[in-house]
Amino acid sequence: MQNHRSGCPVSVSLEVFGDKWSLLIVRDLMVRGLRTFREFERSGEGIATNILADRLRKLEAAGIITAEAEETDGRRCNYRLTQKGIDLAPVLLELLIWGARHEETGAPCALILQMEKNREKVIEEARRRWRDRDSTPLLPKFADQGERKKKR
Repeated sequence: MQNHRSGCPVSVSLEVFGDKWSLLIVRDLMVRGLRTFREFERSGEGIATNILADRLRKLEAAGIITAEAEETDGRRCNYRLTQKGIDLAPVLLELLIWGARHEETGAPCALILQMEKNREKVIEEARRRWRDRDSTPLLPKFADQGERKKKR
């Protein structure tokens, strides 16, 4: 059993996955269909390779993701959420809704409103895709700030 700085469930949870890179990796696995180191590296978030490797190791050690050898090339590895990882679906959905509601984001308002009204369906679809190993993106890639400014 790991020693935690406090017994508060929020504090313990943040110790496990509370940095932005870990949450973005979980997001990319859950809703964007990314699976490989290279896909995470090229996701557009700008994560350095050493940080990415470290976070993947930490998420695997925490039991949130697992690494599986690729069927066609055993030297390559695909990452996948575990049950513990997919159980973060409601947390990520609420972060997505909260961020779109309170900050300027690249998320289309209509999409966020639909997700907000259909929380349970969105979560069930994320779980179905995980269960069926369906890597089809659940959400589109949102426009970054530079792309949004160009459209104005």
